[in-house]
Amino acid sequence: MIGGSVNRRTALVTGATSGIGYELAKLFARDGFNLVLVARNDHRLHEVADELRRGGVGITVVAQDLSQPDAADAIYRQLTDAGVDVEILVNNAGFSVYGPFWTADRHRQWQMIQTNIVALTQLTYLLLPDMVARRSGRILNLGSTASFAPGPFSAVYGASKAYVLSFSEALAEELRGTGVTVTTLCPGPTKTEFAERAHLTGTNLFRGRLSSAADVARAGYRALMRGQTTIVVGLANQLLLLTIRLSPRTLVLKVSRRMLQMGSHRPQAA
Repeated sequence: MIGGSVNRRTALVTGATSGIGYELAKLFARDGFNLVLVARNDHRLHEVADELRRGGVGITVVAQDLSQPDAADAIYRQLTDAGVDVEILVNNAGFSVYGPFWTADRHRQWQMIQTNIVALTQLTYLLLPDMVARRSGRILNLGSTASFAPGPFSAVYGASKAYVLSFSEALAEELRGTGVTVTTLCPGPTKTEFAERAHLTGTNLFRGRLSSAADVARAGYRALMRGQTTIVVGLANQLLLLTIRLSPRTLVLKVSRRMLQMGSHRPQAA
């Protein structure tokens, strides 16, 4: 249940138990927001909640698996029953499945679409009307540098992040003048558990210097509070985006393939 000051604004963060989501939750707590923390791991959720409560903020813990079709509705019901008004929505939860599309696990790919696209869209749809009615609210959606170019061997993930960027930018324009802003946070390769879970650590993409989750979260938080529509984190990633925009699509695809391909993933004849 929510504790702390009832006059404080509330931020909801999905995927709040690790990585960028965890770092964002800490920033909101630092600035005195009450928090709704959403993730699958109930034990870890309560650990994070106990840590953040030390700052005197109120916490609601919601253990939900966003890869399940009814998760967004269940979260919304819990918030409504508790009388919680969400001022800031952070759609951070997401994951990737690596490998050739036709051999990668079908069920996991469907779950990825549900988490990265469907749950994000549903939560936005459910919480946005109250923000518009109050003429006050902010939404932070987690995109990626993958939002800007196709990703061979991560085809569905790349497409899901392209959706997030397109949806978020369009929604930001729809909401102009309403008092509600939408920001898309687009990090490059980041030092989190994400790459290990997606089996991406052996690719060229994750070799070399990686951004820290804390640095990415700080950049996203600043952009959110300024009402910035899109933020690409890091000069190298900004230059990469400029190169993508100026390069022929065929070249972009070849470079993406080289960055994402591992030796064991080469197409074979049927």
